[in-house]
Amino acid sequence: MAAAQGKAKAVPVNNAFIPRKARPSTPAKGEWVASTCQGCTQWCAIQLFVQGGRAVRVRGNEISKSNHGYVCPRGHLIPQQTYDPDRVKVPLKRTNPAKGRGIDPKFVPISWDEAITIVADKMIELRNAGEPEKLCYMRGRYSPTAQELLYGTLPKIFGTGQYFSHSAICAEAEKMGPGLTQGFYGYRDYDLEKTNCLVIWGCDPLASNRQVPNTIHRFHEIVARGSVIAVDPRLSNSAAKAHEWLPLKPGTDGALAGAIAHVILTEGLWNREFVGDFKDGKNLFVAGAMVAEDAFAEKETSGLVKWWNLELKDRTPAFGEKESLIPAAQIVRVARAMGKAAPKCAVWMGPGAAMMPRGTYAAMAVYALNGLVGSIDAEGGVWEGAPGAPLAKFPSTEKFIDEVAKKGSKTGKKLDGRGTKDMPAMMGSAVNNVPNNMLKDPGAVKVLLASWNNFNFSCTGADRWDKAMAKVPFFAHMVTNPSEMTQFADIVLPSTFNSSEGWSIITNGSNGYSYASIQQNPIKRIFDAKQEETEVVWLLAQKLKAKGFRNLADYYDEIKDPETGKSATTELEFSEFAAKFTSAPIWMAKEAPKGDAQI
Repeated sequence: MAAAQGKAKAVPVNNAFIPRKARPSTPAKGEWVASTCQGCTQWCAIQLFVQGGRAVRVRGNEISKSNHGYVCPRGHLIPQQTYDPDRVKVPLKRTNPAKGRGIDPKFVPISWDEAITIVADKMIELRNAGEPEKLCYMRGRYSPTAQELLYGTLPKIFGTGQYFSHSAICAEAEKMGPGLTQGFYGYRDYDLEKTNCLVIWGCDPLASNRQVPNTIHRFHEIVARGSVIAVDPRLSNSAAKAHEWLPLKPGTDGALAGAIAHVILTEGLWNREFVGDFKDGKNLFVAGAMVAEDAFAEKETSGLVKWWNLELKDRTPAFGEKESLIPAAQIVRVARAMGKAAPKCAVWMGPGAAMMPRGTYAAMAVYALNGLVGSIDAEGGVWEGAPGAPLAKFPSTEKFIDEVAKKGSKTGKKLDGRGTKDMPAMMGSAVNNVPNNMLKDPGAVKVLLASWNNFNFSCTGADRWDKAMAKVPFFAHMVTNPSEMTQFADIVLPSTFNSSEGWSIITNGSNGYSYASIQQNPIKRIFDAKQEETEVVWLLAQKLKAKGFRNLADYYDEIKDPETGKSATTELEFSEFAAKFTSAPIWMAKEAPKGDAQI
């Protein structure tokens, strides 16, 4: 029996389950270097872990009271974006004169000197012809301070009024809500630490929009102690975790907001300390009934009864259900939850509520709910952005603007048509209207400069942009990666990825704190890229100076190293000096700036 069994066969072993002696870990050799994320307009203070000249890891700055030492996925992706093999690696020149969607530009690599010379020559032609206004600049993402040297300086000194920001397709309609109701045109802050009812409307701050790390940090606390309400056609991250999800019909935000306001008023749920009350104490807000304006004594609001008479008296929950497809019972339930939590009720409005035709009205209606519950600048409510950090302003451009520039800046109407009957934009720009007017007047733009944008993809009606861009005689695109818009470029200038390769000083605020944060270049650049906001404009200014137009270069010479008093002699020096110039009041202050901590 034993002999029959023979020799035992070897059994395959999964080595993963064999216990091994633990080896002592070796600390990674490298250095954490402060910088700033540019993944959204929160501009979180971060730190890059740099090893051998490479950024390999990202974390939130440990002393940040805004992000609590964390970053969202956009921050963690900085190394991948920095070392993306599909980035534009060297300057490129178009060799195919034909332009259009799907047409191969047949780009060929050229040197930076050749590229800048070509751009400068095209600009000098406009100056010599007395038509500097036919230069146009359009920006996408930017840094708040360094961009001032491009967007806020180059067009004015050169002599054109045609410069436009991407903001109109980003947040300007959203900002018009508080701008035209509260008088605060900007990004809002939120006291999430003490909010008892958070209404997330048209955005998803757990995954996108702004203040993502801070929202993640506080969200579970709000869920535990109060109510989270998400208004979004999409089942977002926030909606999936909310107590109430209102998947409204797209474009009906204003109607839904009006129905909620109607309930708040008819049920007497408004915040009397902020809004005021009827003089005799009796609630006269009855569905369908007009109210005498002098019957109500307002405190911090203006025109509430007029709003009721013109709009809200007929915006019943039944009306809200018909328009938005949200059940009337849920509208009532949500309004009551908001009124119960007031004033610790924050309506966080995002672009989804406003980025549509007549979106300004929707933004006003949604944001006005904050006024009804008294959450404006209240504990647990909505705050204006914190005051900025004490930075130095760049010098005035006034003395560098010659007569040609003055005339050019006043010549012609703005290509976005702002302020006209067809485009009554009262704040900011209307960049998506630019191609319409370029097509109406093909000669209006002869030289186009653009940076960090892709309007041929990101704007609605992209075919209009394709047709307009195909007619532009000369277009230089400053970008990190090629795109649909780049396809129309004559010159492509590779931009740095500024969170890891550029210099700037960022100022912002969130969670009740103001902060200044640095962007710097602690790594070895592996592509032949230059920062569009500082390095490229400095090189361009030097080339224009050599060709007879020195005003821009003379202005940049005013921005000196605050330690030595010297002007820059290279583009890299200029980039660094500009960051030192604006931040000097902090690190060269006679007295330590007030605040919790300082890097």
